[in-house]
Amino acid sequence: MRKSSKVDLVGVGLNATDTVIPLADYPTRGSKVEFSAADVMPGGQVASTVVACQLWGMSTRYIGSLGDDSAATLHHNAFADAGVETQIITVSECASRQSLILVDGGGERTVLWRKDERLDLRPELLDREWVVNARALHVDGYDTATATLAAGWAREAGIPVIADLDELYPGVEQLLEKIDYLIVSRDFPCRLMKEPRLETALRMMQRRYGCRLTAATLGQDGVLAWDGSQFHYTSAYRVPVVDTTGAGDTFHAGFIYGLLQEWPLDRQLDFACAAAALNCMAVGARGGIRSVETIEELMATGSHYPNASHASIVMEEQVAVAAFSSVRAGSHE
Repeated sequence: MRKSSKVDLVGVGLNATDTVIPLADYPTRGSKVEFSAADVMPGGQVASTVVACQLWGMSTRYIGSLGDDSAATLHHNAFADAGVETQIITVSECASRQSLILVDGGGERTVLWRKDERLDLRPELLDREWVVNARALHVDGYDTATATLAAGWAREAGIPVIADLDELYPGVEQLLEKIDYLIVSRDFPCRLMKEPRLETALRMMQRRYGCRLTAATLGQDGVLAWDGSQFHYTSAYRVPVVDTTGAGDTFHAGFIYGLLQEWPLDRQLDFACAAAALNCMAVGARGGIRSVETIEELMATGSHYPNASHASIVMEEQVAVAAFSSVRAGSHE
């Protein structure tokens, strides 16, 4: 097999063919609801993150699996149009992963999905050269053993690993030990650590697994991150929401873009929040991916949703650190 080219980002994880159905209201049980549109478009956690980074000028590679149906053709064309290099395992006589996404009048989405088990990306199908010739690795953990193997290779090669997790997959703790930037859904830390308080759960995750950063995306409430020393809170941007599908995927893309630009953490989080907000202004997981210039314009001119509770956590941490530093400085006088 030929040696893989060097890229900025390699992603190992899910893709999906999304059928997005806008509805005025979420259906009640037993009801019949008319819908006027059903848009079929490519999506999936890692696949969408990789595409966003490619569109922002990064060189990327996607590693995943597809069936041999028309949906697979849709994905292949989308990757090619964006310029993403692919290492895709094709499963014969198998349907690609599908999602039905119901979007209510407020833009909130509900996802129904299915995937043939034959599409599982097994560790023995992965080639080390596909992974280690990159500046960063992004995984979602669905095929947990494969993600763990890829993360282990990346760790050995000194490549930072970013993870987007929302489920407690079997064996996930072995994966977490190899993650540098663990950015998860709102309730994941509390479920994993069996701790009701999010702030405490983020601290516990970082300490137990040795991550550089643990963070939870909070939807309209923004993102809360713990870097091992202090909390960083960034509020979400206030925009007219059409569809929240792919907001988390775009957030991760924004974070990775800022990470590889070597921006300060607070700027990374702000850029990620702005990118995610803009994606919510259009239909589909990738429908609202905007240019870096447009994202930075929103950062400069946009307004945020207030969230005093998490902002106060950051202020309390900063006051405590300042007080501690003052005491230490005084002890040397």
